[in-house]
Amino acid sequence: AAALGPSSFLAKLWQLVNSPHARSVHWDAHSEGLPIHQPLFEHEVLGAGSGHALGVCSDGAAGAFFKTKNFSSFICQLNLYDFCKVVTGLEGSTVSPGPVLLHHFHSPHFHRCCPDFLVHLKHRTSANKVKLAASQEVTSCTPNCSLG
Repeated sequence: AAALGPSSFLAKLWQLVNSPHARSVHWDAHSEGLPIHQPLFEHEVLGAGSGHALGVCSDGAAGAFFKTKNFSSFICQLNLYDFCKVVTGLEGSTVSPGPVLLHHFHSPHFHRCCPDFLVHLKHRTSANKVKLAASQEVTSCTPNCSLG
């Protein structure tokens, strides 16, 4: 993640999924996907509700890890970086009673053993989409989402 700014969405996501403190998102068994426990993620990472957000920000800032408290906006950001939803389902939880919603996302350029692949993830914009369709290199990302 060295080529990315420390406050970029991808750098924050990389830091989060590799944090030993994060309970709501982690690498899957193949280190290629991200299972996300939605209710816990909303509380722990997005700072939704009355709880305190996960304190793993490199700058030590309090508050939500990303610039949103909305899970749908976070999913939108994943989609803008071409993460694919592998599966959504329910699973038992040791954190809350009953089944919980679990989302599983994957990107071929977001892999535990290959942080250098992150530079291949480009924010999907209209201009980038045209370049990619024409097999041209996309050299810059112009984030137009409000997430960080």
